[in-house]
Amino acid sequence: MIPRLQEKYQGEIRTKLQGLDKYENIHQVPKIEKIILHMGVSPQLGKDVLEDAIKDMTTITGRKPVLNKAKVSVANFKLRQGMNTGCRVTLRRQGMYEFLDRLVAAALPRIRDFRGVNSKGFDGRGNYSLGVDDQSIFPEIDVDKVKRTQGMDITIVTSATNDDDAYELLKEFGMPFDGKR
Repeated sequence: MIPRLQEKYQGEIRTKLQGLDKYENIHQVPKIEKIILHMGVSPQLGKDVLEDAIKDMTTITGRKPVLNKAKVSVANFKLRQGMNTGCRVTLRRQGMYEFLDRLVAAALPRIRDFRGVNSKGFDGRGNYSLGVDDQSIFPEIDVDKVKRTQGMDITIVTSATNDDDAYELLKEFGMPFDGKR
């Protein structure tokens, strides 16, 4: 079954963006390539905190996360090479569209005093990053079972060559920007 946002992209968004006369070919129209979710966890907090982050990330994405390991030792942070410092999941194709739909329609509106996501989170190459302070905004997470709040970084990688095209693409998908662009 094709996700709702994927059908919307193929039916409406792609033709609307091509109608702006910027793209001669339909394959030049920007699209979302992947979404990367990352949770960083301090190794000093213990192994159970990392296990909770892995469990929450699995619940949110439906995929088992990959562990991030420290590449170098840093004595001031009591960090040794090879220690687990977090976990990440890369979503592509249908899973990516389903997660984006849940993020825009269900999770972001649950943030307290939400006034839109920062429209300056673009990196100059058409990719957008945002940080979420609490994983309990996702409806899949049972708030009663959360032992400690854990934030996450969400990066949306697009095929757009500049920030303006990526902004228009994400705006068409329903991303609630704050309007300060």
